Amino acid sequence: MNNGTLDKAKKGSPVTILSLPEGEIKVRLIRLGISEGDTVFCLERLPGGTIIIQKNRQEIAIGFDLANKIKVILQ
Repeated sequence: MNNGTLDKAKKGSPVTILSLPEGEIKVRLIRLGISEGDTVFCLERLPGGTIIIQKNRQEIAIGFDLANKIKVILQ
């Protein structure tokens, strides 16, 4: 297991969220059900850097710029 950022997640692998960027973005992610300590799965890596993550049955697309700021444990 390595520490990194969400943009480095491999398709099909689980990642554990270590920290979210502060401010309004953090509030929005928490409203979507994504919080520190959660384990999510990287479903897809789209061209342009967008990452699709899944938590439970919910799928969320996260752009590269935001994914680059979310610290995770890569598994």
